[in-house]
Amino acid sequence: MPPPPRVRARNEREFRSGRKRPPEVAVVMEPAEDWLVESLRLLPRRYRDLHAFDLPAATRVLEWDGHKGVFVAGCEQQKKNEILHLQLPLRLFAKENQGLCPERDFKVLHGGFWDRRAYELKHVLDTRILVTSGVPGASLQLWQVSEDSDVIRAGSTISVQGEEEALWPRVSIFATAAPRVLHGARLSSLQVVDLESQKTTYTSGANDSATLSTLQVLDAHTFAFCCTSGRLGLVDTRETWTSLERFGPSPGGGSWCAEVRTQSQGPGASLASLGSSGQLRILDTRDLSHPLSSAQCSVPTPSPDPQLLRVTWAPVLANCVAVSGFDGTVQVYDVTSWDETGRPVEPLFTHRGHLFPEYHVADTTPLVTTHTWHPHKPRTLLSAANDASLHVWDWVDPQSLHS
Repeated sequence: MPPPPRVRARNEREFRSGRKRPPEVAVVMEPAEDWLVESLRLLPRRYRDLHAFDLPAATRVLEWDGHKGVFVAGCEQQKKNEILHLQLPLRLFAKENQGLCPERDFKVLHGGFWDRRAYELKHVLDTRILVTSGVPGASLQLWQVSEDSDVIRAGSTISVQGEEEALWPRVSIFATAAPRVLHGARLSSLQVVDLESQKTTYTSGANDSATLSTLQVLDAHTFAFCCTSGRLGLVDTRETWTSLERFGPSPGGGSWCAEVRTQSQGPGASLASLGSSGQLRILDTRDLSHPLSSAQCSVPTPSPDPQLLRVTWAPVLANCVAVSGFDGTVQVYDVTSWDETGRPVEPLFTHRGHLFPEYHVADTTPLVTTHTWHPHKPRTLLSAANDASLHVWDWVDPQSLHS
């Protein structure tokens, strides 16, 4: 297999080089240049670090491998999509502030190819195994990241119940001594499969065809789900489906996704549920029938592609969530002072970089496809858009500027 292509950093044009223009020359700035120049002017007021990259193709997955590596996979309708294991630029982890530094390339550690569009990718903790899901959704694909070469090799496949080409199984991993994969496209098709033996250890047995948007393993026996309708639930795999009581009603209207804040991320287990019109609800996992608080996010329009909706809890910052899937931005909100009224709220911070691709085509505004928080750096996030851009950014808390 030929080596995977190098991930290319975006060109910052002349103003990054520091060369001065003759004073008599009138400079007409493009929108992308305006944004980068403004970002340079505001550094370090808005960003501690800001880095932009071009991937070979758009991705919907950003999966951490430790704190300096990330897996991405192409999601475009083409013969082959690449799966890449990338190392973040080491200058991101330098003690001093680097800002828009010149050495901004990811290093490709491993690569492979898949003949499907990857919509889910999970790394099995403490192993070199990856699990992918995509369309057409006939099976899950297992991969092995090579120890002695730069190749990601395809391994065995896991068949899925009720194969549907238009749907793909959502995936989450029970990272126990014997790893298991939780997967399903609908409540009725939920299964847990032992990765070594590939034996099914749990099935929901539910007579419910509701489509899933989110699956999240919480501990060795428990997982949470969110249906596209907004219906929420917590499931203990040691119990029968009919005995479960921790189900929340559908909020009604639009499409929904969700994420649970685990105990390692902060006190108490709270669940954030995001609707395609920008509604954001915070719930206690012990009572999913009544939100603790709710708000209307500052989004321009409903999501043009609800499949790309994403809400994530900050793993280090208390009570902060990030949302994307509405446009070319990622918004960060502090949910501390919210009430139950659903009133409009403004973000604590907005990353607008994906709104300005290098080559803008009319009526093709980029849409953020996914984002993720760095597992240890409090305000560092990665985000990707459907123009194949990948950004790494460390934002400054605006409240600290006034303290």
